[in-house]
Amino acid sequence: MTAPRDAAVRVRRIYDPPEPDDGARVLVDRLWPRGVSKERADLREWCKDVAPSTALRQWYAHDPEKFAEFARRYRAELEEPAPAAALAGLRALVQRGPVTLLTAAKRSDISEATVLQEVLGADAPGS
Repeated sequence: MTAPRDAAVRVRRIYDPPEPDDGARVLVDRLWPRGVSKERADLREWCKDVAPSTALRQWYAHDPEKFAEFARRYRAELEEPAPAAALAGLRALVQRGPVTLLTAAKRSDISEATVLQEVLGADAPGS
């Protein structure tokens, strides 16, 4: 099995239109984004179980000052059984081709999708 390349996992906002090189589009938010139809989302999968817990999401509130601590806590949550199983599913999907992790966060660079991208990228050799 080949390991994912760096470009194999992208992060985008779900409000951006799909692009031909998105590959498998996966929503990684626990809540469905407002104003987005399932048709417009053009998803391969909605992976709710990999999303941060409600308590962690509410504590974080996308405060840039809290991102490092959020990422640490979120990585710990990803080791729990349900999120770990969902993460394993994402790893398998990445092995089959490009994946775009989608989030409704206004700043995708400080979202759970970015943490997931780093976790999935760490699976690549040389990481």
